Amino acid sequence: MKKKIQFSLVYRDMWQSSGKFQPRKDQLERIAPVIIDMGCFARVETNGGAFEQVNLLAGENPNDAVRAFCKPFNEAGIKTHMLDRGLNALRMYPVPDDVRALMYKVKAKQGTNITRIFDGLNDVRNIIPSIKWAKEGGMTPQCALCITNSLEYYMNIADQLIAAGAEEICLKDMAGIGQPAFLGKLTKMIKDKYPEIVIQYHGHSGPGLSMASILEVCQNGADIIDTAIEPLSWGKVHPDVISVISMLKNEGFEVPEINMSAYMKARAMTQEFIDEWLGYFINPGNKIMSSLLLGCGLPGGMMGSMMADLGGMRTTINNVRKKNGLEEFSMD
Repeated sequence: MKKKIQFSLVYRDMWQSSGKFQPRKDQLERIAPVIIDMGCFARVETNGGAFEQVNLLAGENPNDAVRAFCKPFNEAGIKTHMLDRGLNALRMYPVPDDVRALMYKVKAKQGTNITRIFDGLNDVRNIIPSIKWAKEGGMTPQCALCITNSLEYYMNIADQLIAAGAEEICLKDMAGIGQPAFLGKLTKMIKDKYPEIVIQYHGHSGPGLSMASILEVCQNGADIIDTAIEPLSWGKVHPDVISVISMLKNEGFEVPEINMSAYMKARAMTQEFIDEWLGYFINPGNKIMSSLLLGCGLPGGMMGSMMADLGGMRTTINNVRKKNGLEEFSMD
């Protein structure tokens, strides 16, 4: 039997990458116990920037939503994690240092255990201060390497982040363009030098490399794999946990069993949330993989948001054209 692999459910990112939307607080409260009943997740991603924006749109307090969603996972011993943008914290623009420092204390109080700190350009100056503040706030700092291709470049960044106190490293392959062999080599380099550091792999499925990448990073020492569940897996999102468990189990890794009854219930509930709430605006094209994405390298979340925005703009344009007696505009 090979090493034990744990799984994380990226429930926030599933929605963002499919079309930037999120369930409401009451829906999150309903599905949390079902996710726990699946029995295969050691971690669940619970919040981030898009999460809060949609709560506000729904007239909800995002702090209440985070507390409500985290609470059952905390009680079940499942760790929760969030995504923060380093210099930007949970916003889309830079925020003052005191706000960044306070954010970690607040999120820890709300029940979030781990923060995934990333900078889109891998600028360690925007990440390193957050390591200190996360620890002071009572959270585990996990630092992201936003993936392209260069072993020496990423190893140098990992060295700096670990020296600054990072306890975990996330290989954040947000566009899914990381080549599997490269990701395996990078995982091994980090593990050989820092065997105590937890490595979590986050890879989107868009170009179709993610399953091979998961197998490579696990073969080379990765500890935790980010996964999704239907109907929001694959496409611009992450591989489905069922497929990942099957692949790794067949390869001899120690993986948890999944309660399929709970999985099917969570799958049906997620579809219900899509049909009832802002999921109406998820573009069907975001379920489709395309090898052409290897060229543009757009992150899954950016692709999902862009397609949702284009759909919304088309509706607005067509409403105006209809009023003026003009033919509707199509993106086909």
